Amino acid sequence: MVAAGALLLVLTAAAPDSEAEIRRLVATYAQSVNAADTALAAKVWSTTPDVSFIHPGGHEHGWEAIKSHIYEGVMGGLFSERKLTVKDVAVHLQGDSAWVEFYWDFVAKWRKDGATETNQGRETQVYKKTGDRWALVHVHYSNMPAAAPAQP
Repeated sequence: MVAAGALLLVLTAAAPDSEAEIRRLVATYAQSVNAADTALAAKVWSTTPDVSFIHPGGHEHGWEAIKSHIYEGVMGGLFSERKLTVKDVAVHLQGDSAWVEFYWDFVAKWRKDGATETNQGRETQVYKKTGDRWALVHVHYSNMPAAAPAQP
C-alpha cells in the first residue's frame, strides 16, 4: 500500500512538469514558425518518418516533408515575415502521450509583393514521450470557420 501511494505521488508530481514542458514546446514551435527555422523546429518535432501534419493545403507525412514543404516551402519560401501567436492553450496528458489544443493568430508578409496576410485558426497537436523527451508527432490545423449566415 505504501508503494502504491508513493507511485501515485510520483505520477502526480510528474504531470505538472510534463505540462510545463509541453507548453514550452508549443512556444518553441511558434518561434520555429516565426523564424522559419528548421533546426529549432527539430527540437520540438520527432524527426521520424511517421510524423504528420494536416493543413488546409494538404497532408505532410514524415519530418523531411514537413521540413521541406511547411518550413522551407511555405513559411520561408512564401513569406518574408511571419508572426504566429498562440492563445488559450489546453494540455491533456495521458501517460506517455499528450494532446494540445489552442487557437492562433497568424500575420505574415508575402515575399512576392509585401502584402499582409492575416488569419486565425485552431490547432491540435499530439506529443509523445520517449525516454525523458516529449516530441511533437502530429499537427492538425484549420482556419476559423466562416460565420454562419443569419437565419430568417
